[in-house]
Amino acid sequence: MEQVIIIGLGLMGGSLARDLKKTGKYSVLGMDKNNKHQQLALELGFIDELVHMEQITEADFVVLATPVNAIPSLALEVLNRLHEEAVVFDMGSIKNPLCKYTQSHPKRSQLVAVHPIAGTEYSGPTAAIENLFRNKLTIICEPELSNKNALEKTIELWKNLGARIQFMNAVEHDKHLAYVSHLSHISSFMLGKTVLEIENDERQIFNLAGSGFESTVRLAKSAPQTWAPIFLENQQYILKSLDEYIYNLTQFRSLIYHNDEQALHSIMNQCNHVGEILAGIALKNNQEH
Repeated sequence: MEQVIIIGLGLMGGSLARDLKKTGKYSVLGMDKNNKHQQLALELGFIDELVHMEQITEADFVVLATPVNAIPSLALEVLNRLHEEAVVFDMGSIKNPLCKYTQSHPKRSQLVAVHPIAGTEYSGPTAAIENLFRNKLTIICEPELSNKNALEKTIELWKNLGARIQFMNAVEHDKHLAYVSHLSHISSFMLGKTVLEIENDERQIFNLAGSGFESTVRLAKSAPQTWAPIFLENQQYILKSLDEYIYNLTQFRSLIYHNDEQALHSIMNQCNHVGEILAGIALKNNQEH
């Protein structure tokens, strides 16, 4: 069995560990700077043992499943220790900083920049679940910078978990993720903040919140230690998407203020198209699988 060392044993690293162990093709070891997370990972049984950074020299794979702001420097440290046939990949949702930071390292070709589009609003080892990545899109950025062995082994690992693979440019990846994924988290956080500030009676929030509020604010339960670094690392595209979002909110407020029902209908009809896009993607994925 190939030896996989996972650095970061929360939702993403823990879920990966669970699924890799289930395949029977990998022995899974781990480390986390949080001692409680390490002990939970052992108790929950999704890693075989705890390791230290010095033991990376023995690994076939090293996985970086930490907050995104720690990944670039951690990648350099791991690359310095890898044996020549080993592979390191990350699981972060920001790719350009990593690719730029490691571009001149002599072992850069052993790194694969990976982003599985999967997750939940929960965090920590107890949030790790099986089959998190099955039928989910996993993006590999700048595949031409990884050597054939690293790329093929990484693709095989993710396909063993039932993931779908797509290649992307790192800059394009970060831009599109800011618009589609990162902005939705900001929106959810700020909706939760707004409701907490204007509705002082928590009992009314509990009693009156329907499924619409619950589903929209769900992401506000996400871990700040995960998402604050994402917003800051992807600042350029986050700010662009926020500016557009604020403009649209201001426009929508103006239409309500001026009792412009026809314009409100028009804008909301345009927005309904998002549902059609998502339904089409779901249909295509079902047909492929």
